[in-house]
Amino acid sequence: MLHQPFPFWKPGFEPVTLLIKFLLDGMTPNSYDIQLIAQPLGHEERAWQLAWMPGSPILVSCSADKTVRFYGLESEYMVTVLGSVPTGHKRSVRSVAWAPTGKTLASASFDSTVSIWEKCAGQLPVDTVSGDSSGGMEWECVSTLEGHENECKCVAFSSTGGLLATCGRDKSVWVWEIQSNSDFECLSVLMEHSQDVKFVAWHPHEEILASASYDNTIRLYADDPEDDWFSFATLTGHDSTVWCIAFSPCGRYLASCSEDETIRIWGRFQTANSNAEAKWAFQCSLKGHHGPVFSIAWRPSGTWLGNMDDSAKPVGCVASVSSDGCIKIWELLESNDTLKGEVIAEVDGAHGEADVNSVAWCSAKGFENVLATAGDDGSVRFWRVRQASSCGS
Repeated sequence: MLHQPFPFWKPGFEPVTLLIKFLLDGMTPNSYDIQLIAQPLGHEERAWQLAWMPGSPILVSCSADKTVRFYGLESEYMVTVLGSVPTGHKRSVRSVAWAPTGKTLASASFDSTVSIWEKCAGQLPVDTVSGDSSGGMEWECVSTLEGHENECKCVAFSSTGGLLATCGRDKSVWVWEIQSNSDFECLSVLMEHSQDVKFVAWHPHEEILASASYDNTIRLYADDPEDDWFSFATLTGHDSTVWCIAFSPCGRYLASCSEDETIRIWGRFQTANSNAEAKWAFQCSLKGHHGPVFSIAWRPSGTWLGNMDDSAKPVGCVASVSSDGCIKIWELLESNDTLKGEVIAEVDGAHGEADVNSVAWCSAKGFENVLATAGDDGSVRFWRVRQASSCGS
């Protein structure tokens, strides 16, 4: 990232004075930058979504070319294409998700189906595969879930791996229970949204499900053991389609991003009632993108302590990508019960002129500063967020 000169100079506003003010205000200029580290062979058509295997430097991507691709991060500067699976889906593969164990993968398609994949018997453990190791990325489809009337937009495993959620253009959210022998039983079909459902996400510690929709709202769901899954909250405030949602690693916050070019952060406030009835309320809005914001992701290992204000408590770090081609890294800070977000790093033209559709942080030990993006150009790119070099470097 190039250090730009200050745009004006007058008494009281010399560069040194401004730098001191930045430091005192806790706004260290250009404190971090985003470095492109690899751009391996990508998809033949638009790349839709990314998912890192939990705790592993293995990434999977999906595409309009109906395939899923696997990549292995061997160092912060070396990425290997591990293989590609022709899924058999008849239309675009819109979403992919790992089970918590990393032994099962789900793919959701515009052909209205969800395929469940497991590694072929006798294959090497996926996290030991690198380079062109003897077909170590061979997977087989062990189950196909049907039920959505048309395009399936997203798939997600719960934190325990016992439940699967799907959503689609038919305005529905499905909750599936995972049984033995790769069997799945539909527990509930939720029809709370009035329009296309774009995304589903599970709470990291509890069986609480969230969905985002073309109807501009977010719904939260929980299970009633004596009855059925139900919607216990509706979050409103976005002015257009909500494209993506993500719970913070601690589970206290929910981030959402929208066609309205904003990111909203929602906070959880426990009440005397059950967890399912805890109150979720708007906390702050992050503005800076100049186009629809398509994807957001929390850094799994928390935040950088880049802020100099001792009165502000860092609560998390969020990456966002947009049709404007920009990647932004936001640090969220809490001060006097007020949450705010600051951009600590950004890069323009991340995929050239193409929209950036997905962003995902790596959770593997030693790779916590690495993230990946996918774009309309079909490419998957790997980035490292690092503390910016000293001035003049």
